[in-house]
Amino acid sequence: MTQPVALIGFGQVRHTRLRPRHHAFAYPTYFLMLPMRSLQKAEPQTGEWAINRSGMLSFFDTDHGDGRAPEQGGALAWLDELLQREGIHDATGEVWLHTYPRVLGYTFKPVSFWYCHRATDAQGDQNGALRAIVVEVNNTFGERHCYVLDAPRYGVEQRATKVFHVSPFNPVQGHYRFRFMRTQAGQGAQARTVACVDYFDDTPAESAAATSAQQALLKTSVSGTLQPLTPAALRHALWRYPAMTLGVVLHIHTQALRLWLKKVPFFRKPEPPPNFVSR
Repeated sequence: MTQPVALIGFGQVRHTRLRPRHHAFAYPTYFLMLPMRSLQKAEPQTGEWAINRSGMLSFFDTDHGDGRAPEQGGALAWLDELLQREGIHDATGEVWLHTYPRVLGYTFKPVSFWYCHRATDAQGDQNGALRAIVVEVNNTFGERHCYVLDAPRYGVEQRATKVFHVSPFNPVQGHYRFRFMRTQAGQGAQARTVACVDYFDDTPAESAAATSAQQALLKTSVSGTLQPLTPAALRHALWRYPAMTLGVVLHIHTQALRLWLKKVPFFRKPEPPPNFVSR
């Protein structure tokens, strides 16, 4: 059976606020899609790409979870312990992590997605192998929270109650609806991944005929085509987006200023939730 390899995705982030003022933007981005269990067995040696060491573009275990160092098992050990505590004992297959890298030593990860699979059988059959998704959210105040989605399916909506502060223009109430899609490469088409996160603040609809899409406050997505994380792909990412992760933070503050100018209501940051994980 072919060993999974690290991937890089080139695509777009989209964000649309539907009320009380319409506000939308989209910008190009790239991200990593890493097979975490496979990476434990073989570290790539591709120049710019580095794991737990300095590089033009790098991944550090300490940027995730409880900040566990590689000597302590790293982020994967943290994830496995989290799943065990949540009663998910059969996600022992590959774990694909969709995340932003460090670029020139700097990163900010608004959200990372951990796709946790069941173990494959002797024939490598992966039908129905997706067992759980952990949505790891960071805010600009240095806080982090994880939403665990139990028994998800690609293309099917998952729901989680919002308990963690992200934006001062959204209250900590209501719920998220997640939808994930991933297609494999074939017949000349590239593999592709899409993660949609819509936020509903659960305010009453203005009319009984309003659809769920119209009731949403925010609709966001990140999507991209996937390719192997080769030196050529890394050079393309670094030359085209030399300060991508710094740009993420700049985009956040620029869009916040635009919302403030539009007089969108502002909410003070509450205390973080007492539990690091919610379902």
